[in-house]
Amino acid sequence: MIKAFLTVLSILGVVFFAIFMVKAKQFEPAPPMAFPPAVITSAVAGEQTWEQTVNATGSLQASKGVMVSSEVPGTVAEIYFESGQEVQQGDLLIKLDDSTEQAQLRAAEATAQLAEVNLKRSRDLLQSRTISQSEFDRAEATAAQSTAQLEQIKAVLDKKQIHAPFSGTLGIRLVDIGEYLSPGVAIASLQQLSPIYVDFNLPQKQLAAAAKGYPIEVAIDSYPDTIFRGAVEATNPELDTRTRTFRVRGILPNDDRLLRPGMFGSVKVVQPEPLEVVAIPNTAIYYQAYGNSIFVIKTAEDGSGQTVEQRFVKLGKTKGDFVAVTEGLEPGEEVANAGVFKLSNGRGVVVDNSKGLTPSLDPQPDNA
Repeated sequence: MIKAFLTVLSILGVVFFAIFMVKAKQFEPAPPMAFPPAVITSAVAGEQTWEQTVNATGSLQASKGVMVSSEVPGTVAEIYFESGQEVQQGDLLIKLDDSTEQAQLRAAEATAQLAEVNLKRSRDLLQSRTISQSEFDRAEATAAQSTAQLEQIKAVLDKKQIHAPFSGTLGIRLVDIGEYLSPGVAIASLQQLSPIYVDFNLPQKQLAAAAKGYPIEVAIDSYPDTIFRGAVEATNPELDTRTRTFRVRGILPNDDRLLRPGMFGSVKVVQPEPLEVVAIPNTAIYYQAYGNSIFVIKTAEDGSGQTVEQRFVKLGKTKGDFVAVTEGLEPGEEVANAGVFKLSNGRGVVVDNSKGLTPSLDPQPDNA
């Protein structure tokens, strides 16, 4: 009985083992699927000479600018300018009513004339010892006082006429004939627009990058197709203790008056030494959190086509559509350009540059 049971058990074991082996073969993993070659564009790493620049945002300032006002009170009698007019230094802008001062001037002139006559007579009398020295001194003091009063009235009269302190462009007129002006009341803005300043800040590590005379290039969004060129005029000798930056002033010619005070724009300070780089289009970079890489195109080991080798690189500065590679790439090596997101190390590729876009160092609009 026991022998028969063991025989049946052995037979069942053999049957179950056979079934297991059949099922195991059914679930064997299939060989890995070979991806078809990826169609990409390519670019060749090239040695380039880049102009080195230091970038900042600047604000334009007039080389001279004031709010024209009166030093003395008075009523506006005459206006000799229009809003927006170009004026020269010394041009008469406003004349205040001076009728009272003119009357005072005539009285002062008569008083001064009489005092001068009395002084001359007293000098003659002093020489003949007809009057004392003290009487002569009083006559001399009276004459001097009369002359001083006359000069004071003339000074007030001069200030009743308001002149342009320098050549420039006037703003909108803020007063009218008949209006009473108190001292300091604004009449119009006067700005000298050519040349014009651009002020900007740089961090302390770039202190040597903004020496006087270095060329600057300014771009204003109001004139997207124009670059305004000038030079560094001066730098502040001290740094801002809060921001650790220093102020730089550039100067720009502005004969056509396109630039206005208060505008802002991007400023580039051009460095004297160019930068030699190995550069590729920035679309060839596979940007990842753990490191940036490129795919270098190689000939397959069996010679049947091309594959890519993923290689991690260190990047430098960018210029236009290009980025400098400081480590991991040699000049002349060909890299995958567009479509790097679909590549992996060792994958086969087919290069088709018939439809690729041409990268530029100076794209429009600017990508730098």
